[in-house]
Amino acid sequence: MDKNKVKVGMGEFAIGPENMTLVTYGLGSCVGVTIYDPEKKLGGLAHVMLPTAEVSKSKDIKKGKYADTAIREMISQLIMAGGDIINFQAKIFGGAKMFSFETEKEGMDIGKRNIAAVKDELKKQRIPLLGEMVGEDYGRTIEFEVSSGKVKVISINKPIVIL
Repeated sequence: MDKNKVKVGMGEFAIGPENMTLVTYGLGSCVGVTIYDPEKKLGGLAHVMLPTAEVSKSKDIKKGKYADTAIREMISQLIMAGGDIINFQAKIFGGAKMFSFETEKEGMDIGKRNIAAVKDELKKQRIPLLGEMVGEDYGRTIEFEVSSGKVKVISINKPIVIL
């Protein structure tokens, strides 16, 4: 494994400088969110599992798990690392509908709800969304190269996409 490759697990996030590649595996209904400062060559990646921390019964929440807390915490840490929110830009991936049930109600589509929550939080934070590869019915692995801001999207039986 490349020593500058940092794995971001489910419900986690990480930030890194330009010599890093942030990677998350197996995005299904989860959403991968990248936030990038192209001037400082600084970026972050979150593997969001659920739309909002409001559903948590615990006061001691895992901030990377929820769209709202993951994005806010990532922004905070990027600023502490020298990033400027004026330069931040985002890309999002995943949010697939991995399973389909005839009795499923519209509100049960967690992928769609995750996408909406991530977009809503980015809008609240005034971070432009420059690209997305979301929805559909297949999983994705993403590799965020912080030096360039490019994200490689890898899916089984699909061509590799660079966004």
